[in-house]
Parts: sequence; structure tokens; C-alpha cells
Amino acid sequence: MGRRNPLTCCVCVASLSLSTAAARAQDLTVDVVGTTPLPGLDVPLGQSPYNVQSFPSRMISRDRQTGVAPFLEWNANSITLGSPSGNDFQPDVSFRGFAASPLLGTPQGLSVFQDGVRINEAFADVVNWDLLPQNAIASMQLLPGSNPVFGLNTLGGALTLSMKDGFRNAGVGAQVSGGSFGRAFAAADAGGSSDSLAGFVAGEAIYDGGWREHSQTRIGRLYARADWHDGPSEANLAVTAADTRLSGTQALPLSMLDQPKQPYTWPDTTTNRLGFASSTLRHRLDNGVDLAVNAYARSLTTSSINSNVNGDYDPPESSSEGFNVQSDATTRSFGAAFQASGRVEWLGTHQWAIGGSFDGGATDFRQSQQAAMFVDDRQAIGTGPFDLDTDVATTTRYYGLYASDTVLLGGQWAVLLAGRYNYARVVTEDRSGDDPDVNGAHTYRRFNPAVGATWQPSPRLNVFGSVSRGMRVPTPVELTCADPAAPCTLPNIFVADPPLAAVLATTYEAGVRGTFGSSAYYSLAAYRTELSNDIQFISAGSGAVNAGYFANVGSTRRQGIEATLGAALGEWSVVARYALLDATFQSGFVENSPNNSSAGPDGNIAVQPGDRMPGLPRHTFRTRADWMRGPFAAALSVLAASSQYARGDENNGDSNGPVPGYAIVALEGSWQFARDWQVFARIDNLFDRTYQNFGILGSNYFRGPGNTFDASLAGPEQFRSPGAPFGAWVGIRYRLDRPT
Repeated sequence: MGRRNPLTCCVCVASLSLSTAAARAQDLTVDVVGTTPLPGLDVPLGQSPYNVQSFPSRMISRDRQTGVAPFLEWNANSITLGSPSGNDFQPDVSFRGFAASPLLGTPQGLSVFQDGVRINEAFADVVNWDLLPQNAIASMQLLPGSNPVFGLNTLGGALTLSMKDGFRNAGVGAQVSGGSFGRAFAAADAGGSSDSLAGFVAGEAIYDGGWREHSQTRIGRLYARADWHDGPSEANLAVTAADTRLSGTQALPLSMLDQPKQPYTWPDTTTNRLGFASSTLRHRLDNGVDLAVNAYARSLTTSSINSNVNGDYDPPESSSEGFNVQSDATTRSFGAAFQASGRVEWLGTHQWAIGGSFDGGATDFRQSQQAAMFVDDRQAIGTGPFDLDTDVATTTRYYGLYASDTVLLGGQWAVLLAGRYNYARVVTEDRSGDDPDVNGAHTYRRFNPAVGATWQPSPRLNVFGSVSRGMRVPTPVELTCADPAAPCTLPNIFVADPPLAAVLATTYEAGVRGTFGSSAYYSLAAYRTELSNDIQFISAGSGAVNAGYFANVGSTRRQGIEATLGAALGEWSVVARYALLDATFQSGFVENSPNNSSAGPDGNIAVQPGDRMPGLPRHTFRTRADWMRGPFAAALSVLAASSQYARGDENNGDSNGPVPGYAIVALEGSWQFARDWQVFARIDNLFDRTYQNFGILGSNYFRGPGNTFDASLAGPEQFRSPGAPFGAWVGIRYRLDRPT
């Protein structure tokens, strides 16, 4: 597996596997797709004009992953993960080039829903993957495109999570596992029902010492739910709680990658505490109309401390080698939604839905800075008190009304018409009395449509196509860090409030899917998403590698191809997924990136139309081969990604070139040694490959003896986040299911 082209070997392995075995075929007339955020009348997959990916509970539990993000990385097409924080439980997730990231200030483009509630946090639309209780998830669907029905932030797609309940998940289960990096994992769940009542509860606990120094993780997650059914009526109340502490170690400059376990600077720690309650009521009228209403309240407290180099170090005027940034944010979000859906016959069969939603949020954000010096292991030791830099309050109010109609014409054709009107207001207020420029109120409103069609001339062939438009409004973080003359360090120091325009996305998609033979299936889709007023985080080139500002950079484009092929044959099954992503800037702009070797004397680089966007591999490939005989099962998975440009190299001109591509292999096995008992094992990075999955340009201040601080030797380098080495875990699982 050469570094220059790791995909070649993987494609050969997949081709050989596909010639002898493949995965179970999907029936387009049976699989259904949720077309709206709230539960309603789902449509068959063959009537959806999008390349939808579905993941049932059995598929989620078989993968032995410790979170939703790594599961998607190994199993979903067009998904890539990056680790800018250096913590594997806190990744950036990218789908078709659109991010769903926990990093404050990352331009987001993927909306995430848990049982109909949008869980992109109100403060910056971030997604905290560490808070999702994986063993409570019944199914997931990844719906691509700028589907307006799913509201704001759905630029590249929407991920919907349907949670388990006691009616359909009766029984008890528990598992424990442990192994490499000091990782210990425990999970348990129980569910049951009696007549019209049901209950379900699931919990997970994870401790991971981290394969890199100072990268420990502690995670606790709990999900509990009560359900009531009575004929045409049903209701539920669900509660999610989580308490996590994640330590990261940042990307490393190339000169330090020979020892990938070391941190660049530390500490870098984030603590999240979540309380989330939601309730859904549903009733079906005598005429078949389905009514649904939900409401939720969510409270998230996030505290972090981040170590940074002082890019202005120049004694005696600026004598601090670095600084620690303490950030505290308390976000309270709440909302409600309603929906009516049904079927009616009129010039065809109409499956319609109308609905609306309100999402509100309020955040108190405080940030303080402390002067620091670095000791030999690059720990930032505070040398003074924390001084308050920022004290702001933000509020968001999002309103939406939507309608959708899928019309079945003549048995072979289905046409989708949909649209949503969005109204958004974002208010920021300075509470320190020192930064009046932070004060601002911004209002955005727009109607976004979608149209699509499917054609199914035979049970084995389905052709689909769509055009959809979505939008994203600037977050409070972006609005208050948009001044090129005053760059921010993420997590952000709020400094000014210039206006930013809303991002508009239009997605064109077309494809085919179907089955062949007795047990094979395929899908092939091509798409293009055009963005106008796209917002990017522009590097500013100071000592901190995460310094910069937000700006509308004009038009960008993400286009590509997704292909899936799978089949089943006896004891074997296999599935292969390939994605091509061409993500480019379509408008030229100038940014300050002095650590880019192609920068001019003023530190600026010129980004031209056609330059590739950083952080996004052009090719990704994954395959999984499963074998099962009696009580024994095994699986071999391959994941490969091509090279990607580093942040700060938006002009693709830095002499370091892109971050190289990589290919890694995972191996799993299990033995059902008794009816309710199973032992299992998993190995990641089977061949212990050295690789990196994220890059950024910065200035390295630790070029002294033993990589100690020496500002006189500071110079530009490409920084990369190394991927985890060989890791192995073993565990035991107990599962007693009861008839439902």
C-alpha cells in the first residue's frame, strides 16, 4: 500500500472479494425513507429522488464502534473524518464536503436530528458526537442534498437518528470490552412493555487513556424513554443525559511527526454536560391523516481550556511565551414542531405533509486569557491570573413552515414537490461593557423549493433525480469574528460584528439503483452542490495555528459520484462503496496566510477559481466482507482516502504539498458460545500504518533542543494530525431478547 496511491490496492482487494461474495440485496419496494423531520407516512425508497443511505440497529451494533462518527466513517459513502483536536472522540465529520463538527466556528453544512429534534447546538450549529448514546439508536438515515424540508443548515444533507423504545426492543443486554490505549467500555440496556405502556433505558460508559500523551477521554451517556400507545394515538417522553471530558493534543508540525504520540502544546480539554428532554404526540384520524407534535428543551454546558503560542512574543513588550484560554458557554435551547400528513387520490396518489417548527436558543459565553510559559514537555504553565476578554449573550430564533407532496403516477413514476419558508434572527449582546461593536441583530428570511422524480420501469431498476435548495444563516460565532483586521483564535474571542450574508445551496442529483441476480444490489449517483455566499474560516497566520476570521468568499462547488455494489453468497457477504468528491472554490479571493510558502511579502495568497478546498480527500473507498458459519462470524473492512490540502493552503501552492492519502484495515470476530452469550474482538489499523487525516499551516515555535520553545527559530511548517496506530480490543456480550 504505497502512500501515493493507496486506493489501487484497496480496489484490487474489493474486486476480488466481489467476485466471490457480497452483501445482502435491498428491496427497493420494501425499504422506506423518512421524508420529514417528524414521524409521518414514510415513502418507499423507490419513490425517493435522493441517494438515501439507511443503517438499521443490527448493522450499528455489529460494528463494535464506540460512537456514531466512527461508525459512519467505516460504513457510509462520502463520509470522511478529521481530527483537528487530536481526540478521536471529537472528530470533524464531513459528508459530500459539508461539515458536522464539534469545533466552535467550523462552517457547518449537515443537519442532525434525534427523533425529530434538530440537535445542532444553538450557539454555533456544532454537533457534539460524544453526546450521542449509540446503544439507544434504532436506525439512522443519511439523506443527501439541500433538502429544504429539514430546515437550516441542510446544505449537503441531513442525518436522522431514530431511537429505541420498549415496544420494539424488549429484553435486556450488557457488554464490556477493553484493550489498547487503556480503553474500557461498558454498555447496558433494558426494554419492555405491558399492554399500552412501554419503557426503555440504555447507558454507556467509556474511559480511554488516549494513544497520544495527554489525550484522555471520559464519557458517560444515558437515554431513557417511556411510551404509551392506545389505538390510533401514541405519545412518548425521552430524556438524554451525558457527561464527557475530552483532552486533545493538536496537530503536530512535520518536524515533530517522528514521535506522533507527543503533544504540540497542552492542556487542551473540553468538558460537556448535557440534559435533553423531548416529547412527541401522534394521532391518526379516521380519514387516515396522521398528526404529530413534538416539544423539547435542551441544556448544554461546555467548559474548555486551550493552550496557545503567543505569536506576538517579543520581550520585553510581549514577554509571555504563550497563553491559556478558558471558555465557558451555557446554551439553553427549546422548541416545538407540528406536522400533518396523509394520502389522497386526485390525478394520482398524493402522499403529502405540511408542518412547521420553532427553534430558540440562548447562550451565555465567557472567555478569559492567562499569560503562560512552556516547560520542557510543552505544558503551558500559567504565570498570572485569567483576565476576562469576552462576556457576551446570544439569542437565536428560527421559524419554519414546510410542505411536501410525493405524487405516484401510473405505478412507475413518482414526483416530489417540496418547499420551506425560513425566518431566522440572531442577536449578540456585549455584557462586559468594553466591546460595544459586538452588539448586533441580524435577520434572514427565504423560501427554498425542491423538485424530484423517480422512474421504476421494473422491480430491479429505479432511476431518480432532483433539484433542491437549502440555506444556512451565519452563527453568532461567525458574525462576531468577521473582521480581517482582528483575527480570532478558536474557540473564539468575539471582537466585532460586521454583517455576513446567508449561505445558499442548490443541489442537482441523479442516479440509478436496483438489484440483479438473486442477491445483489447496486446504486450509482452523481451530484453537484453550488453554494453562493459561502462562509469560510480564513487563516490569519499568527502563532496559534487556529487563528483567523470568517468571510463570505463567494461561490464554491462540491460535485461528485457515489457508487455502491454488494451481494450475498452462502456464508459470505460483501459491500463496496466508492466516492469521488471535487470540492473547489469558484470565486477568487485574497487571504492572509504567511506560513504558506507561496505567500507574497505581505503574507497574502490569491485563491483562484478551481482551487481545491482544504481538508477534503478527492477519493474515498471502503469495503466490508463478512463471513458467518454457525456460532462464528468474522469481518474484514478496508478504509482508504486520497490526499487532502491543508488549511491555509487554499491556493494549493504551498511547497509541502497535500497531506498524503492512506489506507487502513480493520478485523472483527465473534463467537456465540451460548444462546445469550457472545465474545468478540476488534482490531483497528491491522497493519499499523502511519498516516494523518488533517493538515493546517502554522508557525512552529518549538525548534529548540528537545522541541523546546525558541521564538528565534520559529518558522512556517505544515502541521498534521496523526491517525491512531494498531489497536485491539476484546469483550463479552449478553443479550436476552423477549418477544415483542
